[in-house]
Amino acid sequence: MAEQQKQKDGKLNIQLDEKTAEGTYSNLAIINHSVSEFIVDFISIMPGTPKANVKSRIILTPQHAKRLAKALADNVKKFEKAHGEIKDYDHPQIPINFGPTGEA
Repeated sequence: MAEQQKQKDGKLNIQLDEKTAEGTYSNLAIINHSVSEFIVDFISIMPGTPKANVKSRIILTPQHAKRLAKALADNVKKFEKAHGEIKDYDHPQIPINFGPTGEA
């Protein structure tokens, strides 16, 4: 009954299992897009290691990508208001060759 009530109220019941809740560390994201989707590859690069693997790939519609960009910008703004400016350090360009760009 509670499940039906939530759906009637227009609220979404989101489940988070233990493994997913642990998260995956990423210190690099590569974004490609086509006419119909945005592909975000999350990568973890370790110092002194010549190879890095994609840890997670998220595929979004353009509308969801725009909502994500707005939500992320809003959260960064709130974080900086509470904790101060996030320093953006320049890093040397990392040569990456993951194949062709995301064009459909």
